[in-house]
Amino acid sequence: MENQTSTSEFVLLGLTSDPHLQSLLFFVFSVIYFITLFGNMVIMIVISTDPHLHYPMYFFLFHLALIDICYATTIVPYMLVNFLVKQKSIDFSACILQMSLILLSAGSEIFMLSAMAYDRYVAICKPLHYQVVMNKLVCRQLVGGAWAMGVLHSIINTLPMLNVQFCKYTEIKHFSCELPPLLTAACGRIFLNKQLLLSSAVIFGSSSFLLTLISYIYIISTVLKIQSAKGRHKAFSTCSSHLIIVILLYTTALFQYTKPHSVPSFILDQLFSIQYSILTPMLNPIIYSLKNNDVKTAL
Repeated sequence: MENQTSTSEFVLLGLTSDPHLQSLLFFVFSVIYFITLFGNMVIMIVISTDPHLHYPMYFFLFHLALIDICYATTIVPYMLVNFLVKQKSIDFSACILQMSLILLSAGSEIFMLSAMAYDRYVAICKPLHYQVVMNKLVCRQLVGGAWAMGVLHSIINTLPMLNVQFCKYTEIKHFSCELPPLLTAACGRIFLNKQLLLSSAVIFGSSSFLLTLISYIYIISTVLKIQSAKGRHKAFSTCSSHLIIVILLYTTALFQYTKPHSVPSFILDQLFSIQYSILTPMLNPIIYSLKNNDVKTAL
């Protein structure tokens, strides 16, 4: 076995090697990708053109849709190509680039969801101070901070991967160059990389989750103090769609990035990755459109 060179290529084994099943999956994921692009672009266009949606909540939703487009586009197009070709190889530099963009998108998304949770906290718990607290500068700082955390998360895990040694022929048991399966396929020492992955997943994931959790603790306690059932329902409906997305994302992504490597779960890894990196970007605009009367009216 030879060490990594500048011409190293990886082989993505993908979801299946059955030609008939690959044709079916190509159609399914093509539809999913189209819905993802169309849905999120419609959300972005509606928010940017409708004056009634020029509020902090929709400013965050605009950037969440942008992140979802980036997330899906990083993974799905190359995945679709691999369904059609026999040689499912990817160049080392292209693989590392895809991995870094996945890390950037994932990191930005979880902190964008935290910013949206804080926005809902201010709207429900401090409605009289909402316009003052959530001014344009604060909104831009929160969005900029979410993107910056995504970039930092990507850099922390990408730079050490440049020194990892791989065999000349390396199979990746996945449909994309996601970091956990990439580390599993390495031939050299990866102890530091594993520790960085686990530490960054715990620190970034738990901090964003903690911010979201604290916001919802205050939200729920405030909603429960509302006397009328109609008032409680109205208050909770403003954040129910966001809560659904948070649950879908965290339950799968945190398990994928923090589970022990001794757990043999190849199929489970694939399903969880599909959930948080492909299905969630598709579901976001659908859930927000169905659960939000302002967006439905604008549409």
